[in-house]
Amino acid sequence: MPNSALDALDRKLLRLLRADGRMSNAALAAAIGLSPSACLRRLRMLEASGVIRGYTAIIEEPAPQARSVVIVQITLEKQTEEAFNRFEAAVRRCPEVCECYLMTGAADYQLRVEARDAADYERIHKEQLSRMPGVARIQSAFAIRTVVHGAAPAWVEG
Repeated sequence: MPNSALDALDRKLLRLLRADGRMSNAALAAAIGLSPSACLRRLRMLEASGVIRGYTAIIEEPAPQARSVVIVQITLEKQTEEAFNRFEAAVRRCPEVCECYLMTGAADYQLRVEARDAADYERIHKEQLSRMPGVARIQSAFAIRTVVHGAAPAWVEG
């Protein structure tokens, strides 16, 4: 379902779920003015169409500054479909990469990498990122602090 096909009730339902993904169907239904069965049908339709791709928990880090977040821009030697596919397959195998985006602009990819500290990031840079296929340039920046927090980092899964 394209986002343009969403109506006002769908958008309100999605806003409520973004604020509280554990909100009960009864509470969702009351908040958007539908019966629980009609609300559940809408919710299932949004899930089946891929608008809602899943649910997650936002997990507090065990200790402040326990991990360093590094934003990494990667430029490839070539911008071909084969080069993109090879790089993307390699980056999916790197557990420290929490997010990876194909970009417009000067860099081809932007990654969010989590490391224990600068020395750990040096290891990740040297042993993993620089060895990925087709990498021509790597630019890294350490985050000072988290302002908005989203998906679970690699340390939660491992």
